[in-house]
Amino acid sequence: MGANNQWVMGRGLGQVDSVPSVMNEAGDKMATNRGDAATPSRAKGSRGKGPFTKVKFGSAAVPIYRAASGERVRFTISYHRDGKRLRQTFADLAAAKKEALFVAQRIQAGMQHVTDLKPHERDSFKAAEAMLEKSGIPLVAAVEDYLRARELAGTESLAAMAEEYGRHFRKVVRKSSAADVLKEMLKQREQDGASKAYLQLLKTTLNRFTEKFPGDLVNVEAHQIDAWLRSLKVALCTRNSMLRCIKIFLSFARSRNYLPEDRNTAAQNLKIAKVVTDDKDIFKPEQMAKLLHHAPPDLIPILAIGAFSGIRMAELNRINWSAVDLDRRIIELRAGQAKTGSRRVIPITDNLAAWLEPLERKGRVVPSVKAHHRAVAAHAAALKIEWPRNVLRHSFISYRIAIVKSADQVALEAGNSPSIIFKNYRELTTEQEAEKWFGILPQEGQSESRAIGSKKKRRGR
Repeated sequence: MGANNQWVMGRGLGQVDSVPSVMNEAGDKMATNRGDAATPSRAKGSRGKGPFTKVKFGSAAVPIYRAASGERVRFTISYHRDGKRLRQTFADLAAAKKEALFVAQRIQAGMQHVTDLKPHERDSFKAAEAMLEKSGIPLVAAVEDYLRARELAGTESLAAMAEEYGRHFRKVVRKSSAADVLKEMLKQREQDGASKAYLQLLKTTLNRFTEKFPGDLVNVEAHQIDAWLRSLKVALCTRNSMLRCIKIFLSFARSRNYLPEDRNTAAQNLKIAKVVTDDKDIFKPEQMAKLLHHAPPDLIPILAIGAFSGIRMAELNRINWSAVDLDRRIIELRAGQAKTGSRRVIPITDNLAAWLEPLERKGRVVPSVKAHHRAVAAHAAALKIEWPRNVLRHSFISYRIAIVKSADQVALEAGNSPSIIFKNYRELTTEQEAEKWFGILPQEGQSESRAIGSKKKRRGR
């Protein structure tokens, strides 16, 4: 090892000396002038005779030159970066030594680019790094986050906003994706005995919701939900139904501590849209009589129970004949069978009892849901009778309120709200027409033919 290199490696870190310029171990040039190390100072105005002193860190050394003019003395450090020679001048030796030590440290660490900073800028940089050291957050990430927060906050205090946020969200201790929260809710609803139809409605709507908003539910805002629902371009009733499902979902999330318990959910701030309803389509008594008097035996349950009890078709599809009690004159819907999730008792009118009594009442009321409902629609079409959606239920409610004169009673029987009954079904028909409706009975001999048909069907099984 050469004499110069022996001198460099034999010194400790951060030393100041007046030895000649050397090369570091990697071959990078640390100083550009050579001179007599035995001379600790130069005469006034002396130039080009080597450095006044040197500052070293590890194998890196930065020379300091002294120049005087009259009473003024200046100290200059010199070093190379990216193939260029750079110089910085200071009014006193202490400042020059401090800067030279910093340059030597950066050269040793391979971070020469930081030497571009001015001393006060570098002090700020080092102070910022020190503050972030414990958090482990990179300086660039911290600055980006601050600028984004500053942009969102406007003129508001960031500290005040953070404090307010903490008051609202400190109780949210559970984090999970929207999809995982939905799985948890569906499992709970299934365990609680929710119907398959209700679970399917929740899945259909909320799977779409969680695909649109897959992240943390805390970040979903009301205006985002509203904009998404409107973008689907579905019917107003469908949009309202989807919003109801979302309200249920977010309320569940709040109850499980995924959302703040002391605040409304984003969906709760959205209102159900008002739907302007036209008059309900209902059958005339003559049309219903024609449908029943020409119906095959297996379609009688759907037509008669639907027309004279007001049960929803989805509810009718779920019940067995054991729910139909002709002795007590009631149809009993259990909570899991009713759309509302509440047990409901529907009275059996005299004419409905007359239609049901001859039938074989075992098993499910509607054995094959799709096949039988298609057969009912085809039966109406064959008789040239239009089949509007929910026409049997609409007809029952309209004629029933004309007879009993009580929206509360009809609402209880039909599983609806009194306000809806009063608003949508009142005065759609007359009491005289209602008496005809509930006076539709089997034709003479029709009950025998229905019973014979039921027996033939049993023998063919």
